Amino acid sequence: MTNIQEIFRKSNVAVITGGASGIGLAAAKHCAKAGMNVVIADLGGDRLAKARGELEAIAGQEHVMAVETDVSDKTSLEALERAVIQRFGRVHVLMNNAGIGPETSIFSNQASWDNILGVNLLGIINGTRVFGPGMVALGEPGLIINTGSKQGITTPPGNPAYNVSKAGVKVFTEALQHELRNTEGSKISAHLLIPGFVFTGLTKGDRAEKPAAAWTPEQTVDFMVESLGRGDFYILCPDNDVPRPLDERRMAWAMGDIIENRPPLSRWHKDYADKFKAYLERKE
Repeated sequence: MTNIQEIFRKSNVAVITGGASGIGLAAAKHCAKAGMNVVIADLGGDRLAKARGELEAIAGQEHVMAVETDVSDKTSLEALERAVIQRFGRVHVLMNNAGIGPETSIFSNQASWDNILGVNLLGIINGTRVFGPGMVALGEPGLIINTGSKQGITTPPGNPAYNVSKAGVKVFTEALQHELRNTEGSKISAHLLIPGFVFTGLTKGDRAEKPAAAWTPEQTVDFMVESLGRGDFYILCPDNDVPRPLDERRMAWAMGDIIENRPPLSRWHKDYADKFKAYLERKE
């Protein structure tokens, strides 16, 4: 079981990508309230400056860094790592959280595919590979938290580039945790955050007010911290519309496409609509 108090404590250091808004900013505020030194990395100078001000109001200017960083560019992450080590000397929490989600199709333009895969997947891979070795070598307890998505598990139709990126995050983070737990002397653990419907800039669209079904970023971070305290690897978040048992059934059905030799994405196949509905309603 992870001793969260030992990690989220005064003077320890957290680095959070996508930290200027949404889940990333909520996580940064949680770390700041715990007395940690907090580094947020994001794009957009004005957004970053505003978020930095909010964090400084909690923790004080000397405990906050805000660095404009393009996570799709490994050299940008390397520059971030050098700046963090120069300022704070070490890292205990790395949250690879930056993500984008413009709509795509299989044959949509190459730039959209490159951008999504660059940020959502390579950003997490590169962030881990840049910061991870130093975190392990430090020899102190720490966490690498990668933000995935339920869409990377059930892979619904509608945005294949996003689904591919998040499916890759799941596979990468599973492999990462396996390697960390088999690395002698490593006190770092990896965790996959799987948010539900969260009202953020990525999901709100034209809506000004949070839908009743959505969680706030703060609720998501509270659930994440509670799950980390239990030592959970898969941090599967519910929301106000979808409870965990429903998520579990949807995920089990998706895996059943392989086991039962059904068509892919059979949940959305007209010949299986009634079967899926019956499956959800079946009493165990």
